[in-house]
Amino acid sequence: MVESLGSIGSLVSSPWIYALVAVSVLLDIFLPVLPSGVLVITAATAAAAGSGAASAGRGPEDVPDILVLTLCAATASVLGDLAVYRLAWRGGPRLDRAIARSRRLSTAQERLGGALARGGGALVVLARFAPAGRSVVSLVAGTAHRRVREFLPWSALAGLAWAAYSVALGYFGGQWLGASWLAAGVSVVALFGAGAGAAYLVRRPTRPSEAS
Repeated sequence: MVESLGSIGSLVSSPWIYALVAVSVLLDIFLPVLPSGVLVITAATAAAAGSGAASAGRGPEDVPDILVLTLCAATASVLGDLAVYRLAWRGGPRLDRAIARSRRLSTAQERLGGALARGGGALVVLARFAPAGRSVVSLVAGTAHRRVREFLPWSALAGLAWAAYSVALGYFGGQWLGASWLAAGVSVVALFGAGAGAAYLVRRPTRPSEAS
């Protein structure tokens, strides 16, 4: 029998879930192994149970929780991006040499630098969904000394898109499949699938027409 997530509904309704989500999202740019996306989805799936209870007469207080959860995850994402961006900006020659030795980072620096300069920061948004893509983007933007006004709007859009997508997966998965671990698992698989697709698109070689 699939275990319901309703038992953690009180945690979702408490301020502690927001603090936990914020810390997890903030730190996973330094430790990409942290399951921040899984945590966001699980919280949103549990909130779906509260939404169902509200329709039965308990009140609509659970619905704003979804909005707060989205804004909390998005804000923490941007703050983490800026932290790495500033650290990379001040990294100095040692960091420059480390990037030069890494083919992946060197390629990312070339592609992202040009994209940001041309206003093509959609690549920043796409990379947010790829595994460790957020870390690479922030590191490269800082090392390349891109102006904050070129980087920050795209970082904010990327964080909001990722947070909204993750929350929507958990919430609507809970609505359609029931507030259960099965719903959370399906939503997590969908998030990882989006990450795999984003990673493929980010790593795809740039065509001559795209580079011009």
